[in-house]
Amino acid sequence: MWLPRISSTAVTALLLAQTGLLLFLVSRPRPTSPASGEERVHVLVLSSWRSGSSFVGQLFSQHPDVFYLMEPAWHVWAALSQGSAPALHMAVRDLVRSVFLCDMDVFDAYLPWRRNLSDLFQWAVSRALCSPPACSAFRRSEISSEAVCKPLCARRPFELAQEACGSYSHVVLKEVRFFNLQVLYPLLTDPKLNLRIVHLVRDPRAVLRSREQTAKALARDNGIVLGTNGTWVEADPGLRVVREVCRSHVRIAEAATHKPPPFLSGRYLLVRFEDLARSPLPEIRALYAFAGLSLTPQLEAWIHNITHGSGPGARREAFKTTSRDALNVSQAWRHTLPFAKIRRVQELCAGALQLLGYRPVFSEEEQRDLSLDLVLPRGPSSFSWASSTAAHRGP
Repeated sequence: MWLPRISSTAVTALLLAQTGLLLFLVSRPRPTSPASGEERVHVLVLSSWRSGSSFVGQLFSQHPDVFYLMEPAWHVWAALSQGSAPALHMAVRDLVRSVFLCDMDVFDAYLPWRRNLSDLFQWAVSRALCSPPACSAFRRSEISSEAVCKPLCARRPFELAQEACGSYSHVVLKEVRFFNLQVLYPLLTDPKLNLRIVHLVRDPRAVLRSREQTAKALARDNGIVLGTNGTWVEADPGLRVVREVCRSHVRIAEAATHKPPPFLSGRYLLVRFEDLARSPLPEIRALYAFAGLSLTPQLEAWIHNITHGSGPGARREAFKTTSRDALNVSQAWRHTLPFAKIRRVQELCAGALQLLGYRPVFSEEEQRDLSLDLVLPRGPSSFSWASSTAAHRGP
């Protein structure tokens, strides 16, 4: 899709106007903390497209103590699609800060004046927006369903999102629109926030396979990642977006582990999707513990159900969290991608594969051999990986 070109000066002026409005909005009095008086916990699930982030988002969303929103910064990119990802970082960060503080008036800059809950991007995947006080489709303790929630809660007033947010002890946001960690430092040092970052990564080869199934849906975001000044990018034969995603994961992980700033201590957790797929309950218990949450028996049963389905899921379910065979999903690329494409991804993402603990394959035979484990074991620290490839050199 082509959109009229807008000059860089115009984009800059628009961004400055947006920032001015956001600064005005965030400077006003905010909703109070939970009634219990405990300090609210803020969790940012930091990931990229097609990396299992919707699944991890649901792990938080279905918890009875969590107010969750999926990618609220989608609205920033939708409104300012002529910008580039770095140029939009500040606007995205300011919106995320306001939502963490339950100040939903920040959406005045992006949504129509008369609005309902359904004007929020992917609102119905938030159990909190389907439960009181936002709506009564489900009790807080119940596992919500998007299909049930949509017809019952779509026309509920938007203002109820702020009321609901203020009644929870944890606010969790999932975002795919940050490409370095430094842009988040102001949030990590903000005395009004108690922020913890879950950095979710996935094997780049699996990411590519999933992206190819959803190319049309990612076209606008691809254009912003590549800085095309509003031109949508559906076909990406050079794998430029995948390369940028890999680079961003390396930047974030290195910033968090190579002489990180003191304020990051204990507030950053790397999670690999493949580890979640292999050992869901132990990994999710650790994830919850990091966020200050506990695993309930009902959640444990639900997690078992959605990770032990009968297959990888239908293409129409690409952006939904449904019951699937999680291990099958994590290995699907080994059956479907041509080896030439895998070799190219490995070249472009060599640094990410090494840093995040994914073994390269050097032939189609290795690719298809599922007895060959390509997810390297984790060492003493999150980034000390045992390497089984040091002595293996491909052609």
